[in-house]
Amino acid sequence: MKWYLKALKQYVDFSGRARRMEYWMFVLFNSIASIIAFVLDLTIGSYGVILGIYYLAIIIPTIAVTVRRLHDNGKSGWMYFIFLVPIVGMFWLFILLLREGQKGENQYGPDPKAI
Repeated sequence: MKWYLKALKQYVDFSGRARRMEYWMFVLFNSIASIIAFVLDLTIGSYGVILGIYYLAIIIPTIAVTVRRLHDNGKSGWMYFIFLVPIVGMFWLFILLLREGQKGENQYGPDPKAI
């Protein structure tokens, strides 16, 4: 939960680096919160309003933590748009997000594991 809150605190911080743990724990808790919002929508009968509001609120932190994760691999944040390439782009982005970050300092900042 601390990783999810850390990503929310860095709401629009696109600089620096994010560890794999930070990114994937954010994805996990984001998925759980999405399921809860979906279930609330079903029980209340709000036709996806709660889930839509949640997605609108979380889109910027999601992009920010993904960009920081790419920075940890030494890639530019613009590499995020590789997912727009049909089929291959999504898999390439997924592989980049799974890879271990660069050891030591890189152009985007110090190694988050060392801190």
